Amino acid sequence: MKENIFHRSLAYIHHKVGNILDSLCAIDIEKIKELFFSSNRIFIYGAGRSGLVARAFAIRLVHLGFQTFVIGETITAPVQKGDLVIIVSGTGETIPAVMTAEIAHKIGAKLIAVTSNKKSRLSQLADISIMLSATCNDKERAGLAPLGTLFEASAWIFLDSIVADLMELKGETEEKMRQRHATLEQ
Repeated sequence: MKENIFHRSLAYIHHKVGNILDSLCAIDIEKIKELFFSSNRIFIYGAGRSGLVARAFAIRLVHLGFQTFVIGETITAPVQKGDLVIIVSGTGETIPAVMTAEIAHKIGAKLIAVTSNKKSRLSQLADISIMLSATCNDKERAGLAPLGTLFEASAWIFLDSIVADLMELKGETEEKMRQRHATLEQ
């Protein structure tokens, strides 16, 4: 009987993402947390599936009480000096991501890049570049975790882990966060 692709994929993604996240630098994580508390406002950007990960992170930052905007939305304020810009881009070469980084850099905002490409233009512009090296040449990767799956899953888990750390530093509870959760439930 042929092994279930779902279970093979699940095990493969779990293993690979674990390896990717195990390589994170603790010093960079500390620097990131410092930037959150020394910045005026937080701006998030990503395109495609990376953009979905970025937006999910923005929602959690709002739940934590940070003044947070998603770059490209119609109600986003302009980035200013003293703000923090976080860009999620697997390649680090996506034209809108690089342009956003260049503008933020020129303005004097701090920039965090979440990418898989250490040599990318985005990484070169960033104050802190988080490397989620999802590149692998395994034969099964294309069938079990196609395209940017490993990067995007790693980025989501990485950013949610930052949320937990910020939550503790701010003395936030899930209940306090829930009060900032926009909902129409009664």
